[in-house]
Amino acid sequence: MAARSIGIGLMGLGVIGSGVVKVLMGKPETLAREAGSRLVLKKVLEQDSTKHGSMGLEPELFTTQFAELVNHPEVDIVVELIGGEHPAFEYIKEALAHGKHVVTANKEVMAKHWSQLLAVAHQHQVSLRCEASVGGGIPLIAPFQEDLVANDISAIYGILNGTTNYILTQMAKEGLDFSVALKQAQELGYAEANPANDIEGIDAAYKLAILTTIAFGTEVGPENIYHEGISRLQARDFRYAQELGYAIKLLAIAKRAGDSIEARVHPVFIPEDSLLAKVDGVYNAIHVEGDLVGKVIFYGQGAGPSATSSAIVADIINIAQNINRGTSSAPKLPFASERTIKPMAEIETRYYVRMSVADRPGVLAQISKILGDHSISISSVIQKEADPSTQIAEIMIMTHPANEQEVQQALKEAEQLPVVKEISNFVRVEA
Repeated sequence: MAARSIGIGLMGLGVIGSGVVKVLMGKPETLAREAGSRLVLKKVLEQDSTKHGSMGLEPELFTTQFAELVNHPEVDIVVELIGGEHPAFEYIKEALAHGKHVVTANKEVMAKHWSQLLAVAHQHQVSLRCEASVGGGIPLIAPFQEDLVANDISAIYGILNGTTNYILTQMAKEGLDFSVALKQAQELGYAEANPANDIEGIDAAYKLAILTTIAFGTEVGPENIYHEGISRLQARDFRYAQELGYAIKLLAIAKRAGDSIEARVHPVFIPEDSLLAKVDGVYNAIHVEGDLVGKVIFYGQGAGPSATSSAIVADIINIAQNINRGTSSAPKLPFASERTIKPMAEIETRYYVRMSVADRPGVLAQISKILGDHSISISSVIQKEADPSTQIAEIMIMTHPANEQEVQQALKEAEQLPVVKEISNFVRVEA
């Protein structure tokens, strides 16, 4: 028999929390029909209690004390939207231990503490859902856990951060320098005042950790994922990429290789005719390869209050349906495999290298010898016009697949050559 109502305890009334409240208050009949019961907001944990006026909420719903929310007898589902690792992790863990179902959008907590929280949820036979933690409103986690579960996933390639994708799009299409594109993103509200988590690839690494853990059944923490940001990229790298038939994207990559997994986040050259190369602005896209389904693309808005609220409320409805059916929705403990994480030094891919060199005969021969000594084969070389006043030329080298450690060592040695003025940049290439 369906419950007359299901109580919601909301932690955090920021942009996303406010979006969730608007959905709950704006379409109660639709949600009740889907959930099988009315979804009623019972308590809101928020330090700024003046927010109730702008949201049309009763003042008595607000509290500044977590204990008041988690001990509320009519709160069935706790929705955590305060963000950050602490105290969010402790709050989620305690809510689960109190027998409350939990919905969260917290990518950092889930990336770092997934297995511990799943174990607590399993122990207390309650749900822990986090669809909104990766990809905003794009359905990702549920498809991996349900629709794709019959597949052996071999690879994931994802544009998982809208801020960096917007910046790279502006650099590519408008010829902007990184600093100018970043400032533009901040002015438009796409980038935070302190954008480090986005532009250094940390945010994407959290999201990749979650997807990799689900897809490969092996716990992968963010500390296992190599990450590199976009601040080294310059406008000329985008011009050269276009000349070579490539786009530049910050890509989150996970691949299965035998008993090991590659997991890395960094800028890449990708063919300009690929689907991921055409994903512009603040949009996200995830390319998945499975043995049965082949290649699948998930695409949509990766952030924003409306898209993220869609995923959060969907998780709430899913839990409510299980409550009304009287079925257990406790998560399984999925970490069955023991695959190791392949060190970044052992990966093999192609490379783009841009360097400034002396404009005189024999320079390329010296560089080629060092590359050859490290088993790095050159695919092509392009030299731009030399500067007559400085006698400096800029060259771009594209390699065949090579070992990361060997490439890094070769670049260090090349930089010591008197004829090499600077290794300006290098970017990995994914076909």
